[in-house]
Amino acid sequence: MHRLKLIPAALLSAGALAVALPAHADQLSDLQAQLQKLTQEVEQLKAEQAHTAAQAAATQKVVATQAAAPAKAAANSNPLQFGGKDNSVTIYGDIDEYANYMHSSSGRNLSAIEDGALLRSRLGMTGIHTVSPGYAMHFDVEQSLDFTNGAQPGAGRLFDRQAWAGVQTPYGDFRVGRQETIAFFHGGLVDFTSRTLGSVVNAFGVPARFDNDLSYSSPVFNGLQLQAHYALSSANSSTVGSNGSVYQLGAEYVKGPFDVGYNGLWANAPAGATYNTKGEYQNAYADYNYGRGKVYMTYVRSNVGPGSGFSGIGGAYPGGVPLTGTASAINDYYNIYQISADYDLTSAWRVGALYGVIKNSNAANSGAKGMTLGSYYTGIKSTTLYALVDTLSNDANASFDQSGSAPLTKAFPAADLKGKRITGVQVGFMYKF
Repeated sequence: MHRLKLIPAALLSAGALAVALPAHADQLSDLQAQLQKLTQEVEQLKAEQAHTAAQAAATQKVVATQAAAPAKAAANSNPLQFGGKDNSVTIYGDIDEYANYMHSSSGRNLSAIEDGALLRSRLGMTGIHTVSPGYAMHFDVEQSLDFTNGAQPGAGRLFDRQAWAGVQTPYGDFRVGRQETIAFFHGGLVDFTSRTLGSVVNAFGVPARFDNDLSYSSPVFNGLQLQAHYALSSANSSTVGSNGSVYQLGAEYVKGPFDVGYNGLWANAPAGATYNTKGEYQNAYADYNYGRGKVYMTYVRSNVGPGSGFSGIGGAYPGGVPLTGTASAINDYYNIYQISADYDLTSAWRVGALYGVIKNSNAANSGAKGMTLGSYYTGIKSTTLYALVDTLSNDANASFDQSGSAPLTKAFPAADLKGKRITGVQVGFMYKF
């Protein structure tokens, strides 16, 4: 640029000299040649300047495009996520609807549209905020929904499924609030249905979540992770000590294709209970991934079955009391044995089969056995299409019924369950966002 500015001055000087000095023919010729050379250099410099400016403009456009591209991609990948990597809030949920046809050996049939075969329809919000390297605050709140009628299943609660806050540290994850039990959280390790519709274990029931729950999950060390929960009773202000409280312990070990684990839950009866027997739910499982699918084996021992007074199953126990202590059935212990397997026909299509038995060790003819065949297709983005055929045969004194992630809103009365065989066909979809 500086050189270009000096050229006009040189041309003017050369012209002045040409006028002022007596010029011979040969001198004049030399001067004209120099002027022509200077003119050519000016034109060349102008061309170079224009080319450089064009290159700069093009580079600036590419840089701007590249800078905008990641932001646009991030926005399109999840439009319900706000913030960045270290400080974000995400809105999520699912819609799970299915057609259900069931037949009882009593002769009665049932047809209905139901919610939540695989995953109860819900709307949730989770967030995380890194406060220092290795430490982050996080939370999760979740409300169940029923898309069959628009009702709020968790009546009286804004967030009936989860409402907790915690801190992640290099030494583990600490949380407090309304949380899922270890057994409920590990449902995907129980059988090919993820312990939902068609699962015999799910037909028996599982304690789902508790209020006032303090929990700790350890880091994974050589494939092993430990968990512990302690839920304080919220029955009333007069409850003291461990009365009405619930505590849990869990361990999971993953090594190659094997995944084995155990979780146990014990619930203390409230003060002054007629029956002080602890409510128990203990689950051991072992899974083997053979490449194109998994084989699942699980065992449950529990006394929180039908009539036990343990109202924590499903997670909505009145007043926060998980065990009333007024039912003698709390002394009936059940053993549940179940085996299942699935197979990937394609990368998007999975089929599975299951067989399970419920046995009451204290009362005769109070168990059940069941079988299920299932098919799941995930070839549509964010959507699972599923179809199930299942049967559940009750003993003479048992009244177990099928249940999904959500209980049936239209179910058989006890007369069509007790001692009867229930056969069902279900077809539906689950969309996650």
